[in-house]
Amino acid sequence: MQITPFLWFDNNAEQAVAYYRGIFPGFHLIDVMRNGPAGPGPEGEVIMVTFELAGQRFMALNGGPEFPFTEAVSFFVSVETQQEVDELWSALTADGGQESQCGWLKDKFGVSWQIIPKVLGELMADPDREAAGRVTQAMLAMRKIDTAALQRAYDAG
Repeated sequence: MQITPFLWFDNNAEQAVAYYRGIFPGFHLIDVMRNGPAGPGPEGEVIMVTFELAGQRFMALNGGPEFPFTEAVSFFVSVETQQEVDELWSALTADGGQESQCGWLKDKFGVSWQIIPKVLGELMADPDREAAGRVTQAMLAMRKIDTAALQRAYDAG
C-alpha cells in the first residue's frame, strides 16, 4: 500500500510542479500526462503530473476552480537549521505567497506548508514544563519560526 497526496490545481499544475522543483531538494519527475486527440481540452495540454519531493510522491491535477486549497491540509516540512527555515520561507512566500502564524504559510498556488525546525519540537517536549511553556508562548507570537528566539525563551527561566 502507498498513500500519495493528490493536489487539485485550477489549471496550473505544471507551473506549480516546476516551482516546487526549484525549491525542494530531491525532486524527481515521474510522469506528465497530456490530453490526447480524443480527450477534453486542447491536444497536448497537461492534465496531470506525478513527481517526488524529498522521497514523497505527489500527483498534481489540472482540475479546474471548483476545489481551492485550504489550511485544513498542509505539508509539514521538518528542517535542521534556521538557514533552511529562512530559505524555504522566502521561496514559498515569494510571488504572492502569504505568511501565517506559528510556521505556517501559503504558497502562491494556495498550498499550505509548515516550515518547522526540529529544535521546536525538542524544546517543547522538554521535561522542564516551565521552559517548554515559554518556548510555546514564543512560538505562538511568531510567523516564521526563529530558532534563536526560541532558545532565548527557553533559557529565560
